[in-house]
Amino acid sequence: MIVLIADSGSSKTDWVVLNGAKKEQVCQTPGFNPYFQTNQQIKEELEKSLVPELAAWTNKIVRIYFYGSGCSNEKNCSIVMQALAETINSNAEIEVSHDLLAAARALCGSTPGIAAILGTGSNSCLYDGKIILENVASAGYLWSDHGGGSQIGKYFIRDYFEGELPQDLKSKFETAGYNRETILENVYKAPLPSKYLATVSKFMFENIQQPHVKKVLLECFRSFFTQQIMKYSNSKAYKIGIVGSVGYVYRDMLNEVAADFGYQVGRVLKSPIEGLVDYHINKP
Repeated sequence: MIVLIADSGSSKTDWVVLNGAKKEQVCQTPGFNPYFQTNQQIKEELEKSLVPELAAWTNKIVRIYFYGSGCSNEKNCSIVMQALAETINSNAEIEVSHDLLAAARALCGSTPGIAAILGTGSNSCLYDGKIILENVASAGYLWSDHGGGSQIGKYFIRDYFEGELPQDLKSKFETAGYNRETILENVYKAPLPSKYLATVSKFMFENIQQPHVKKVLLECFRSFFTQQIMKYSNSKAYKIGIVGSVGYVYRDMLNEVAADFGYQVGRVLKSPIEGLVDYHINKP
């Protein structure tokens, strides 16, 4: 049986064609988000970037599992489902789900646990091995995204503007291309300010031995545990799986913070796609 699996963020989508337990093809396209794209726009992008890649498999695909940002309600799921049916295979069974379920399945498989996304933003859920039982809703980069790249960048920039950075760290930051005018332009006038804020996390990782960098990171990761993890029912009974670029890069520090709060970190993945492949190969 030929199965197509997709994990889609707003910037990129990872696709895998499975033939039983064998990966036949792996490819990547731009991301999709039905909050910001119409059915027609998604179709056009699929036809341009995906259909040519899958030419040998299109008519053989019998199931499609699509996990994506913005696929959190019936209307948005229908937009993506229709686009997939009209461009890939209208006869295939199609399941469209939120990226939080992708994280849970990739990290926990069929075992109960807490699954967390730590990338540009953040989100989490309590998962019983089949469905999501509880979700501490994220209010996005302005108010939430605890532990995510946008919060990390926002807090570091806060300290930069308020004169809290040591002079050598401030000079490095400005040499790297960050200054008051550039920051304000990107945050208040350019599109996707959360992604811009998250770029600061890369600078911080390159300077992670700086005490002030560690201070900001610990502040953000502690808020992640207090605001995103501790609120789940009987939360300390579960391991915490983490997926996303920020979680993967800072996994050692997250392990330390978890231990301070009395939690244990389980699987940590940079991207959900490999975990999703494992899940669907071994799906009960």
